[in-house]
Amino acid sequence: MANTYTQLYIQFVFAVQNRISLIQLVWKNELYRYITGIIQNNKHKLIAINGMPNHLHVFIGYKPHQLIPDLLQDIKGSSSGWINKKGFINGKFTWQESYGAFSYSHSHIDRVIKYIQNQEHHHKKKTFAEEYLELLKRYNIDYNERYILQDVH
Repeated sequence: MANTYTQLYIQFVFAVQNRISLIQLVWKNELYRYITGIIQNNKHKLIAINGMPNHLHVFIGYKPHQLIPDLLQDIKGSSSGWINKKGFINGKFTWQESYGAFSYSHSHIDRVIKYIQNQEHHHKKKTFAEEYLELLKRYNIDYNERYILQDVH
């Protein structure tokens, strides 16, 4: 679209199915490169990616030509298929269906990058569930505790 200019920064947070710690140190950087490629192929800009064995944070410069659910479906669906094809885990790898999407202004970019890069440090003090609920509360997002971060059986 000619003469359309946007500046949108979004952090996505999503977990491994049942928040099981399946992302291993030996292949996590390869996963991050794969997800980076998905984001770039969809014409968005990866700013930061990091996580823990049970979840990821992905911070992007978002282009509004694509719906957020479609982008997340591509990221999670393609990366799950890639992990399974590579045989990184015994059994089938899947991401939880849900995710969080949080927007930021340009002035917050450095702070968000630092937060994402320091995931290992943050999670010495709090669990993923505590971190995720804190984000939802900070952004005044209505949620139902019955459905938030529930293990799927």
